[in-house]
Amino acid sequence: MALKGIKVIEFVGLAPGPFCGMLLSDFGATVTRIDMNPRNSLDVLQGGKRSLALNLKQPKAIDVVRSLCRGSDVLIEPFRPGVMEKFGLGPAVLLKDNPRLIYARLTGFGQSGTHAARAGHDLNYIALSGVLSMLGRKTNKPTAPINLVADFAGGGLMCAFGILAALVERHRSGKGQIIDHAMVEGAAYVGSWLFRSQNLPIWGKPRGENIIDGGAHFYDTYETKDGKFLSVGAIENKFYRLLLEGLGLDPELSQFEEDEKRKELFEAKFKTKTRDEWMEIFSEKDACVFPVLTSDEVESYQHNRERNVFVDYQRKEEEVLVPTPAPKLSRTPAQSGVTVKDRGELEMAEEILSEIGVERQELVRLYEEGVLLLTSQPKM
Repeated sequence: MALKGIKVIEFVGLAPGPFCGMLLSDFGATVTRIDMNPRNSLDVLQGGKRSLALNLKQPKAIDVVRSLCRGSDVLIEPFRPGVMEKFGLGPAVLLKDNPRLIYARLTGFGQSGTHAARAGHDLNYIALSGVLSMLGRKTNKPTAPINLVADFAGGGLMCAFGILAALVERHRSGKGQIIDHAMVEGAAYVGSWLFRSQNLPIWGKPRGENIIDGGAHFYDTYETKDGKFLSVGAIENKFYRLLLEGLGLDPELSQFEEDEKRKELFEAKFKTKTRDEWMEIFSEKDACVFPVLTSDEVESYQHNRERNVFVDYQRKEEEVLVPTPAPKLSRTPAQSGVTVKDRGELEMAEEILSEIGVERQELVRLYEEGVLLLTSQPKM
């Protein structure tokens, strides 16, 4: 795979850090999670990664991490500023140990600034980025798209991009560097087009009254007779004419007048048929009309199956959808970590520690001293 040979140390955190590590792992990097709780079940993105649980209050645990970092390419840490320094694992220490290390610091507010030391979550980060003020219906308060914008798009994904950029630069300089990635900035950067397009005619009205934020009748979702929904994105006039044709409406209706009346007309019209009945009509019309699929429908949708949008796997009778890594690379395609066989904590600990010269006898000693955290006692 594309990142084969790249070694990553990921300090366990919540959504954005594990997602960043997942991206690197799915594309071939060897990702080793440093956990502080072997019973941690909150991280659902650890498939394909190795895990080592350590008591970082113990000096020997810090020595283990430093030894691992000496042979690694990347470190990802999700803590507030100063936490890694308190552990004795700050960038000044680890980059001295390994000048080629890419040290990625993934936080909400960054390593400096008024809010650097404060707690926050995705909602807070997109609020300060300015993006949240643009999201939501005109009659409602600003509404976040779950935690996709800051945690994942602006957080884990942008951090992974920064890591790859630093790895490319290292080929020229031979040197590592520190990545200071704040989710406030990442969310704002993901929203670059929103900010830089404000002078275009598609904007100019309050939130929820513009063409692509729910204000236009031809760019919205509509409920059908069976309580399901369709997405309508007929922005261009040629698509709009086909939309009117499919709905059985006057093909000469003006596209950019009387939005509220048109929306009421469309709402009433779409409720006369079921979603599938409408799709029989629009399946052959390029009117930008597609079903809003639910999580129990999405995997079986024909196009998604043809493109393998979701991973075909079954393990432990889990009923969990797992998206296939994207984008698709022609020569070195990625592989979702969920397809990798699960390994026990002891097997992983032995493999990881053997890479820094720790044999089985010393592993048992580390466990007995409370340095290595396992859910069951290893045998000599």
